[in-house]
Amino acid sequence: MEAPAPTSHATGFPAEGRCSYFVEKKKRFCRMVAAAGKRFCGEHAGAAEEENARKRILCPLDPKHTVYEDQLAKHLKKCNSREKPKPDFFTQDVNAGLKEEMDISEQLVPFSSLTEEQLENLIKKLRKASEGLNSTLEDHIMSHPALHDALNDPKNGDCAVKHLKQQASILGNIEKLKLLGPRRCFVEFGAGKGKLSHWVDIALKDAENIHFILVEKMTTRFKVDGKHRKESSVFERLQIDIQHLCLNRVPVLREGRLPVVGIGKHLCGVATDLALRCLVETYAASFEERNEEPLAKRIRNDRRDQESSTLSKEESEANAPETWAPVAGIVIALCCHHRCDWRHYVGKEYFRALGLGPEEFYYFQRMSSWATCGMRTSLGASDITTKRKDDQNYDNEEHDDGGDRLPDGSTDSVPGALTAEEKKDIGHLCKLLIDQGRLQYLQQKGFRPALQYYADPLVSLENVLLTAVPAHLSSQEAAQ
Repeated sequence: MEAPAPTSHATGFPAEGRCSYFVEKKKRFCRMVAAAGKRFCGEHAGAAEEENARKRILCPLDPKHTVYEDQLAKHLKKCNSREKPKPDFFTQDVNAGLKEEMDISEQLVPFSSLTEEQLENLIKKLRKASEGLNSTLEDHIMSHPALHDALNDPKNGDCAVKHLKQQASILGNIEKLKLLGPRRCFVEFGAGKGKLSHWVDIALKDAENIHFILVEKMTTRFKVDGKHRKESSVFERLQIDIQHLCLNRVPVLREGRLPVVGIGKHLCGVATDLALRCLVETYAASFEERNEEPLAKRIRNDRRDQESSTLSKEESEANAPETWAPVAGIVIALCCHHRCDWRHYVGKEYFRALGLGPEEFYYFQRMSSWATCGMRTSLGASDITTKRKDDQNYDNEEHDDGGDRLPDGSTDSVPGALTAEEKKDIGHLCKLLIDQGRLQYLQQKGFRPALQYYADPLVSLENVLLTAVPAHLSSQEAAQ
């Protein structure tokens, strides 16, 4: 048998057309291809800089990459991190809270530094504020035929099935509220890959004049909305922070008169408040500016007309005022209350009525993460590691970690050494109180909101769904 041809390592020089950089750790030359006339590949071009006297510096727009100093001006004009022209639907802080109510967390004592007495006082305030609130929500765990095949597909692993069950339940609740139908626009906030809109589109089949607006501030890979080619439904993706999104300037909503259905799966903390304000305050205000009656006023006028009318049923229906609402409904799976922000929170009026302010809100939203302590006690360390890896391999749309969570099996860092079960109950109360402020906000804006469980805790610990429909719909119509 003939001996193999000598390699670059054996001969002491790089292979032809390959990089001349010697990788000391691997005791061989780099095997990357070098450009014509170059000794080094792009990765090791720095080795040639000494010879060429060219210096690479960090890009001032994004320090994650470098650029030749003498080409900086040219690079800044085409760098992907450069500030791009703002779209028409961008309005700075249009959905933000008042600027004078900025984050005060830096001025407060860190949660870990609270004394036992301070923590006890916070818990007393929490329990007093939550008196009378129904802490046991109704179960609205549902499914939908559109996901039947996917749920029974053996190719889908446990993690994929977990997300599919949640999407199926959200879809079932959308249908229960009679929000699935033609001639409307679904706005998915925190869309990610757009999977919730994907299943809504499949459930609608060939319904006419359906538009989807997917709002996501991050660049997302493997988006599913690009796979839809139906003429009856149109997908549009907006890469923008919800804080700056002015819906009435989006062409499809500006030109058409389509009722909007706001949806979201695990809309994280402050994003929920921004989305609610975007839908029921900023967007509705645009119709008031066009001299169209706001929803709450229209409801009162409708009821007054119905009570005083002496016309026949047919005449009443023919002459009834228009009950079209710009926002037909809201269905959002809540998540990560520990990421809420007092400035943007829509329930500040509710908190103030209870004698609470930004300081209590800060600590309550930090303690809200205790509600998911059950995951730590029910899973072993190896199970948690496996779960995290599994979520990374699939689409990690949940954010269970965060807030002031304790190390596994430890209570030393919390004053008073609360047990895991006590912390879990307190965390649920914090979430409930924050959500109650959102319910009151929606009620004041002319909606009938509700909270319900939409998934089993074994599927997701973040299993609360916020729904809202215009208050002029009867309870029977909303339940059908």
